[in-house]
Amino acid sequence: MTVGEDQSTEVGVGPWTGDRPAGEHYDPELLAHGDRRNVVDRYRYWSREAVIADLDTRRHEFHVAIENWQHDLNIGTVVRNANAFLAAEVHIVGLRKWNRRGAMVTDRYQHVRHHPSIEEFVAWAAGAEIPVIGIDNLPGSQPMETVTLPRRCVLLFGQEGPGLSDAARSACSQLFSIAQYGSTRSINAGVASGIAMHAWIRAHAGPPPA
Repeated sequence: MTVGEDQSTEVGVGPWTGDRPAGEHYDPELLAHGDRRNVVDRYRYWSREAVIADLDTRRHEFHVAIENWQHDLNIGTVVRNANAFLAAEVHIVGLRKWNRRGAMVTDRYQHVRHHPSIEEFVAWAAGAEIPVIGIDNLPGSQPMETVTLPRRCVLLFGQEGPGLSDAARSACSQLFSIAQYGSTRSINAGVASGIAMHAWIRAHAGPPPA
């Protein structure tokens, strides 16, 4: 294909030059004005709806959930990680409002569901027959490095600082910890989510599309 490549430091590509490509997945506005979105090259000039539809054909079987009782600033990173590793859905438990800056607009392509309480989240998981796996460095947690995460599951993370609430801990069928070797007692929730999701990828996913 022929595109108007931008030679500056701008992200993405400029307006399409030459004959317009055929296909309903292309967005006329992006073709005319360029595509500066934070998307992989295979989705350049695609409409948002077309990108989501294509992602939906190959989303993985794990979900991600995070508690949000104190406007946790890590939620945006969790959503961005979930998009990168193609989680089925992100579940925000607690406060509906969250800081989207860390998501880097990936929430436009990632399914995000809100549950006002841990009880409603647990009811959803039970109805969907998806086990809840807690990720927290708690007494009795199994080292994640020694186990294989279930193929179908929802990985539940607590907010920065207090970690999983008591109600969340009791809802988990299993608890896994991430090995740490330094002086800090915990790692950033956004970082922990990326580690756990990649552990699932290593166990269950094939290579990403070219």
